[in-house]
Amino acid sequence: MPIIISPKEFIKLESAGGIILIIAAVLAMVIANSPLALYYDMLIDVPVEIRVGPFELAKPLILWINDGLMAVFFFVVGLELKREMLDGNLSDWRSITLPLVGAIGGMVVPALIYLAFNWDDPMTAKGWAIPAATDIAFALAVLSLFGTRIPIALKVFLTSLAIFDDVGAILIIAIFYTEGLSVSALVITLACLALLFVYNRRGETKFSPYIVVGLIMWVAVLKSGVHATLAGVLLAMFIPLQDPLDARRSPLREMEHDLHSMVAFVILPLFAFVNSGISLQGVGMEYLLHPVPLGISFGLFFGKQIGVFLFCWLGVQLRLLKLPADINWMTLYGVSLLCGIGFTMSLFIGSLAFESSGENMLFDERLGIIIGSVVSAVAGYFVIRKAVKVAA
Repeated sequence: MPIIISPKEFIKLESAGGIILIIAAVLAMVIANSPLALYYDMLIDVPVEIRVGPFELAKPLILWINDGLMAVFFFVVGLELKREMLDGNLSDWRSITLPLVGAIGGMVVPALIYLAFNWDDPMTAKGWAIPAATDIAFALAVLSLFGTRIPIALKVFLTSLAIFDDVGAILIIAIFYTEGLSVSALVITLACLALLFVYNRRGETKFSPYIVVGLIMWVAVLKSGVHATLAGVLLAMFIPLQDPLDARRSPLREMEHDLHSMVAFVILPLFAFVNSGISLQGVGMEYLLHPVPLGISFGLFFGKQIGVFLFCWLGVQLRLLKLPADINWMTLYGVSLLCGIGFTMSLFIGSLAFESSGENMLFDERLGIIIGSVVSAVAGYFVIRKAVKVAA
């Protein structure tokens, strides 16, 4: 007898966000390879403008999603990071050393593998950071398929590693994918940060002042040459964790809770939909063997598992790190494979890498991301499945 899940029960599932992401990505690919492809291209390229007097913001729809809505996603990432650092898994250094080392390996090795394929081409080499990212929503969605058979320590490890991975991606975007800085826009950004600091220090817990200043800062960062999504991370750092007048209330947790559903079920699926539509018509082996998709897919599949697992293994063998009691080497290897799912963040970094290079590599980088992520997800699932059976 089939099990029927109501919409409310589905939304509460830990894997729901990842499932919606997969549906959005598959739908985009189906449409892009159907007679509706023309309308798909027209939709993502439709111009959207905001004009107030001489001030103008004019972008195609895909960039409003990538630069605007994704700033909200990075804002939630920043809220999660601050909460975990002050009152969560990242507040105790003894519990973060293993995922931190794994995250470093999971960024360094994939980047080196990508560069090994593209070292002789300065343009394609700019995509080195694409396979260094991990998609936490997809990875946790696969892990959640095992339910209570997976130890909590393993979920904590994957979540903590993904947070460090996000921090690494944020730093990479800020340092390597920023150009043409506007001094006046940066001055406005600094003024917004100073005002946010004042709000935080005086214990302001209403959301509206932060949102208004955050919107102004987003526009300033957008115009400054630094990627606009970083405004979301900066804003999150100033949202207070606790209400000074009510110890039971946490403005940060409230805002994170309020935005979680919108990010998981609207923003990320929209991002996946507008960025995953690649036409596979006429695709032959020459496309699959191009250095960009080869470097990305090999970096995600081989680089992530080697980097995460090897760095953790070396740390434990050198007695610098300790493997949690509930985690064995096979489950850790399975999670290392899942880290090769780089879908959302990899797509995002890829758009920045080749946008700044001026090269149209969208097809190549999306093809590599999809192949590497799918193979990593399937391999990780079966390794963890075997590990769970062995443990049972």
